[in-house]
Order: sequence, then structure tokens, then C-alpha cells
Amino acid sequence: MHLSIRTEKGATIISVDATRIDAAVAIRFKDLMRDAAEGRSGRIILDLGRVDFIDSSGLGAIVAAMKQLEKGQKLELAALNSNVDKVFRLTRMDTVFPIHDSLGSAVAGHAH
Repeated sequence: MHLSIRTEKGATIISVDATRIDAAVAIRFKDLMRDAAEGRSGRIILDLGRVDFIDSSGLGAIVAAMKQLEKGQKLELAALNSNVDKVFRLTRMDTVFPIHDSLGSAVAGHAH
């Protein structure tokens, strides 16, 4: 599990460089997200474009990552493939997170 971090138009973009967020990597993911978000302010966009599988542990880790954000930080999701998007919709997590169709629309600030 590896995360790439960059800043674009004032937003911190954290890209998941893995195809799965599941029980095997959930704790590591949560720790990496905490480290990546530390000391940053404003919008944090989680780029899930390479992720094609997420289970309940992975979903829980993303929720935990949101809950450990500091005041003034906001977690948004971008570029979910159909399998991952379906998990967020079935669990109603699409009502908890702003979800963007693409990384480009996320950076521009347009949710779907």
C-alpha cells in the first residue's frame, strides 16, 4: 500500500497506488492517510482511480480517515470505478462524502 501526495489549486490530492483497499491493508491505509493529511488545510481529495475493489474494512478505513481529520480539513472522493462506486451507494456512504466523477472535476470543485 502506497499513497502519492500532491497539491493542485489549493487542494491536497492523495492518490491510492493500489487496486484494493481491504482488510489486509485497512490499518496501514488509515495510518498513511493520517500522515498524509497532517498539517495540511482545506480540501483533501482521495483519488481512488486505481482502486477496483473495496470491502467493509476498506470502507471503514476511509471513514476513519475522515474522522481523524483536523478542524478545517474536508475529505472528498474522486474517480471511483463502478465497483467501488456501487459499494459507496449501497452503504449510503455517498451521502457522507462528496464524490466526484473524475480527479479533474474534483480539483475544479464539481461534485456529481
